[in-house]
Amino acid sequence: MAAEDRARMGLRERKKQETRDALSQAAVRLIVERGWSGATEEDIAAAANVSVRTFRNYFSGKAEAVAARHVDRVRRIADELRARPPAEPLWEAAGAAVQQQFAPERDLDRSAPDQAQADSVRLMLTEPALQGELTKAYTTAEAELTAAIAERTGTDPTSDLYPNLAAAALGAAIGAAIAHCLQAERPRPIGQVLRDALHQLTDGLPVP
Repeated sequence: MAAEDRARMGLRERKKQETRDALSQAAVRLIVERGWSGATEEDIAAAANVSVRTFRNYFSGKAEAVAARHVDRVRRIADELRARPPAEPLWEAAGAAVQQQFAPERDLDRSAPDQAQADSVRLMLTEPALQGELTKAYTTAEAELTAAIAERTGTDPTSDLYPNLAAAALGAAIGAAIAHCLQAERPRPIGQVLRDALHQLTDGLPVP
């Protein structure tokens, strides 16, 4: 394949990912603002400046669009983990990769949500249609982390327990940090809670 063809293909893939990201972000934002039934696929498409047909080319519905946000973020964590310096210890590399994806400058994670936003997110997460999609998303995300950890550690996830266990632990730490932020009486920026969660995980979860 010629370099020009590869460049065009790379550009197309980036544009597709940008559209997917825009739709997923719009879905989360509008549902948090308006409630599950108050945000339609048409609204989400309009917010992302695309047609409803384009929305349906990417997602089967609102639930998949929301769940995709988690999958895509974890894929970026896995890619960053692969790119970290080879000599860096695994858990330091994993912590840095996670922190980069929850950095303050990233869209919905600039600061701690206010109480109304946290309540809206909790309500969104109780939607039955979304719960099914999130279960699939967590499975896909854990597989992405397992593959990246296996590559970094030179292990085989089909015969070695380690990459599967490490991925499950890392995914659980991320999930626990997000849940803690949503349930806290005074919402905190996710980055702070994640740092604490990852430090405790790296230290072997010592008893407080």
